[in-house]
Amino acid sequence: MPIAKVRGINMNYQVLGAGGPWVALSPGGRRDISGIELLAGKVAEQGYRVVVFDRRNTGASDVVIGGDESEYEIWADDVHELLKQLGALPAIVGGSSSGCRTALLFALRHPESVRALLLWRVTGGRFACERLAEEYYGQFISAAKAGGMAAVCAMEHWHERIAANPANRAALMNMAPDRFIEVMSRWREYFLKGADLPVIGASETDLRSIKVPACIVPGNDLTHGRQTGENLGRLLQKSEVHVLFPKHYDEPLSPREEWDEKAGEMAALFSDFLKRFNVN
Repeated sequence: MPIAKVRGINMNYQVLGAGGPWVALSPGGRRDISGIELLAGKVAEQGYRVVVFDRRNTGASDVVIGGDESEYEIWADDVHELLKQLGALPAIVGGSSSGCRTALLFALRHPESVRALLLWRVTGGRFACERLAEEYYGQFISAAKAGGMAAVCAMEHWHERIAANPANRAALMNMAPDRFIEVMSRWREYFLKGADLPVIGASETDLRSIKVPACIVPGNDLTHGRQTGENLGRLLQKSEVHVLFPKHYDEPLSPREEWDEKAGEMAALFSDFLKRFNVN
């Protein structure tokens, strides 16, 4: 896969589809490109050029623990720069869960560069906020406090980042544990501040300011509650909410296989939405 130099980091990416409007899609969690490839391929089959990528600190892209802003604001600016280099702006931007948050921040930070939003498994609420703050940051802070950067490198997520990009080991091991803890703590605090927001990372005022069309598929578990997605639809000026998963799971996450099985249906839904809103 090609590598782009984006804001000082090496960013792994892939383009699916030979032509058509540009679409950028991000997976959920800290997943790599493989977490979005199935749906991205189905969207490309609908006549779009779809960019998928490993955000910094995920996949085969560089690990960089630093910056003055939240990790999601950094990711949004990285995606903007990548799309600029590809000549893909303005673009349709979307994603699942953490990818959804990245897309919303992209629209807030670069409103002139987004044509429409495709959002699914929207994340909000105290349970999701506290659970994910621990998963994304808290557990890594604890490891660094207990065993320094060697303990961090041994954790599954960072071990996989090193396997995908061996240079990431030196990037982590050369970092002072106190600095790692400071940055991770700041990113964790950003997350926890989102507990009472409509969605993590964006206020009601922020969301009401977004003017582009948005297609929303709510989630169906405790982390991605249906109500969160439906509420987002009420706040965005031009939105449609499509409930494709009426069964709710009283679990942190619903089965990923169910979402994979709906990839073709979701791609067709997105394509129909974009055509009806003349985003083509």
